[in-house]
Amino acid sequence: MFALLLAGNAVTGTALLMAPDIARLMGGQNDLVISAYEDRLAQMRVEIDRLHSRSYAQAGDINLQLQELSQQQDVLLEQHQLVRALVDKADRLGLANLDLDMSGPAEFSIVTTADGNPDLAATTDNVVRMMAETQQAMTGIATAATQRADNIIGELGRLGIQTEIPDMTLTGMGGPLLAATGSGESAALVEDANAVMDALMRYKAARDSLTLAPVHMPITGNFRQSSGFGNRKDPFTGGRAFHSGLDFAAPSGTSVFSAADGVVSFVGERSGYGKVVEVEHGNGLSTRYTHLSGYLARVGQKVSIGTPIAKVGSTGRSTGPHLHFEVRRADQALDPKPFLDAGKRLLAIL
Repeated sequence: MFALLLAGNAVTGTALLMAPDIARLMGGQNDLVISAYEDRLAQMRVEIDRLHSRSYAQAGDINLQLQELSQQQDVLLEQHQLVRALVDKADRLGLANLDLDMSGPAEFSIVTTADGNPDLAATTDNVVRMMAETQQAMTGIATAATQRADNIIGELGRLGIQTEIPDMTLTGMGGPLLAATGSGESAALVEDANAVMDALMRYKAARDSLTLAPVHMPITGNFRQSSGFGNRKDPFTGGRAFHSGLDFAAPSGTSVFSAADGVVSFVGERSGYGKVVEVEHGNGLSTRYTHLSGYLARVGQKVSIGTPIAKVGSTGRSTGPHLHFEVRRADQALDPKPFLDAGKRLLAIL
């Protein structure tokens, strides 16, 4: 027992004497562990900072792309407004049957992926597609206006009628040289819209010229062409004689209409013609309506296409109720049939 107690005391004393060294040993190990842990934390901080920097960079790229998309949206909205204005202008000019769907506003939205992140590629494709559609609409308006203007000019040209078209080649401009501002896309859009407007104004000029050409039927309803232009068998003498117009057999009292815009230049009787109304159209052409039973117009009256000017009759050298219709240039009779045929073709086109 004594030996055991002595040994225990010896161990205890030794431990007390060596406690500072053990403490320093344990402290040194803890310092190593803590130092290693702090090094690991520092590495993790560096990695986290790197990830944050990458995320910020990606976010910056996204924001930059979104800003570019926003600018494209502005151009798209401006483009749509211009196209809408051009469509309205085309409607007023009689181009209302164009196959253009511009009833709704141009919609712009950010496409997102399944995880809610913006799909910039899909969004960009949508914007590009919508801009292409509005550009196609502008091209469609310009093409339709150009084709129809060319048809009118061609038809009237074959009739010897010169169409007054405004000179779209005038390019006078000036001003001080200043640095460019704003979007280049927006400037190009305005130039495209101006080109479309030029085509519309050219079509308007051609269509206005058409209103002065006697290419519209002077009578409607139940009638038949009873005699043509040129040499024929005279209904009274039976011999060959020249017929200076077209005859349309119709019931007495049927309305007779002006074949074009113009001013009534004569109302009265002429030898062989009976009762007559004549209209000047201001382009070297006039029309004559004869064998009438009554007048609905007076000298000096401005008339338009389809204005009632007289009634069908059988006055003068006539075998029965009909309208004798003439087209004249410099008091020389022209065949009215090419004029009326051109009117039918243009009516089908327009």
